[in-house]
Amino acid sequence: MNQNSPSQSPTRPIVWIVEDHEILRRNLQRLCSPARGLDRCAAFANAEAMLQALRAVEDSSKPGVILMDVGLPGKSGLEALADVVKLLPECRVVILTVFEDDKKISAAIAAGACGYLLKTARPDEIVEAIHEASAGGSPMSPAVAASVVKLLARLTKPATPVALSPREREMLAFIVEGLTAKEMADRLEVSIHTIDTHTRHLFRKLGVRCRAAAAARALRDRLV
Repeated sequence: MNQNSPSQSPTRPIVWIVEDHEILRRNLQRLCSPARGLDRCAAFANAEAMLQALRAVEDSSKPGVILMDVGLPGKSGLEALADVVKLLPECRVVILTVFEDDKKISAAIAAGACGYLLKTARPDEIVEAIHEASAGGSPMSPAVAASVVKLLARLTKPATPVALSPREREMLAFIVEGLTAKEMADRLEVSIHTIDTHTRHLFRKLGVRCRAAAAARALRDRLV
C-alpha cells in the first residue's frame, strides 16, 4: 500500500467521502479503488465524524481529495468545507450533490471547493473528476459549468493585460472548451503531468486558482 502523502503521490490520491445516504456512500467507496488509480478510501455519514478523523489522522493518511455532499445532517457540507480549508488547506474538496442552484454553487466555490459534481454523474466521470482535482484541476458537471463561468466572469475584477504564448493560448482554449486533463494530453500528445505543469503556470500568469476562473477571464478579456 502506498504510504506517501497526497502531495508526493498525485496519481494515487487518498480519497475521503462524506455522504449520509448509505447506499450511495458505499457505491462511491467501491469506486475509489487501486484498480482505478486511487489509494485508500474512508467514508463518513456526517461532517462531524469526518472532521474528527481529519484532526486525528497521520500525515501519511491525510486525504488528497474529499468528495462531500452539501445537504448533510448536522453540520452542512458548506460549513464543513470551511473547517477542511483551515485544517488541511492543500486538500482538494469536490462537492457532490443533487443541487444545481446558483447560490449553492457560488457559496461552495467561495468557501474553497475546487469542483462541483451532480450525483447523476457517471461512475467514470466521478473517478476522472477525483484525478483531475488531485492534479490541481476544477472538475465540474456540464450542467453547472456554464453557471460558474458566468458567475466568476461577473465577480472577477478587471486585470492588467497578460501576454500568453501560443501554447498557453491553446491550453486556455482547451479549458474554455471544457476538456479534461486527459483529453488535453491526448490532443497535445504529452503526459497528464505535463498538462498539470502547464496548467499551474497558466493559472499563475492569469492570477487565478481554478479552471472555471481561467475560463471566465478568457471569455471576459477575449484571450482566446
